[in-house]
Parts: sequence; C-alpha cells; structure tokens
Amino acid sequence: MSHVHANARFVPLGIAVLTVSDTRGFDRDGSGDLLSECLSEAGHVLVDRRIVPDDIYRIRAVVSKWVARDDVQVILVNGGTGFTVRDTTPEALTPLFDRAIDGYGELFRQLSYDSIGTSTVQSRAVGGVANRTLVFAMPGSSKACATAWDGILASQLDARTRPCNFVAMVMPEQQACAGREAPKVPDHGQGAHA
Repeated sequence: MSHVHANARFVPLGIAVLTVSDTRGFDRDGSGDLLSECLSEAGHVLVDRRIVPDDIYRIRAVVSKWVARDDVQVILVNGGTGFTVRDTTPEALTPLFDRAIDGYGELFRQLSYDSIGTSTVQSRAVGGVANRTLVFAMPGSSKACATAWDGILASQLDARTRPCNFVAMVMPEQQACAGREAPKVPDHGQGAHA
C-alpha cells in the first residue's frame, strides 16, 4: 500500500476533465463535477473542462489539443468505456498513447469488483502517457469516478506518495520512484573534472 513521505512536498498539477456523453450538459454532469471537486480539493488546478459526444474523432481532437498544452499534465476522461456501440473512448485514446499504463485499468477493475461484482469485466478503463501527459479514462458514473479518484488517482498524482507516483513522469524536476534513483558513482577523489 502506498504512503505519503513526510519530507516530500505536494506539487499541484494542471488537470483537464473531459466528460464523454451524448446526453449530458454541464447542468447534469455529476461525474465531471465530482472529478473537478476532487482534484481541486486535493490542491491541483482545473485547467479546462469539456463535454463531447461519444465520437472517436471528437474525443481524440480534444485530448490531442490538451496533450499539446504545456499547462496540462493530466487528463481525466469519464464515460464511453463500456461495450455498447456508442462506447468508443478506449478506441479514441489508445492510438494517442506513447505508453499504456496497463495497471491502471487492472487496478480499477479490481477495486470496482467489490461494489459491482463480475460486471466490472465490462469496464474498459484505460490509462496511458501521451507527450508526457497522463491520460486516465474511467466509466461515466459518479461512483466509478470516485473509485478511480479515491482508490488510484489521488495518491498516484501526489508527489509525496512512496514508493512511486506519476508526478515525476510529467514534472521532470521531481524525484523518481524511491529505490529507483540512479546509483551514485563514487568520486574516488578525482573531482568533477577528472
């Protein structure tokens, strides 16, 4: 289980929230509201928030623009991760990933099993890194968003979490995972200019 390291400092990240829905507007976007509140309460900055229909190219267009921005380090996408014909979020996002974060979807399904049982196999929650930007997609229910935030994202987006967190991946000046730092090379008295 992760823990917060006493000597590390919190690093606020710029986070964008995208709700994928054919029917919701901002007046009925409980999941987007929840994620926005959670990230703000944690000390991060909500940089942008949008709602788009469940369309591969519209999802990909918004996420691509955010990935190119310097002030966005994390993108949280809710909705469109099921198995209906209209659920296309994973297909929209995975071509953008430079590297997939397979453990995110695996852990999300493990956590959600406790509340929804075997129905969790129908969740296609995915995560990845695109242009040093973290992208996490989750189901569109408020309960699923709370599971993702409370069970995974809150700690992994906190630079104080040890032994590892994702902050070093998007903020290069931050320390890498504890125990994985580059080994120190002995100086042997030759100094830096030997």
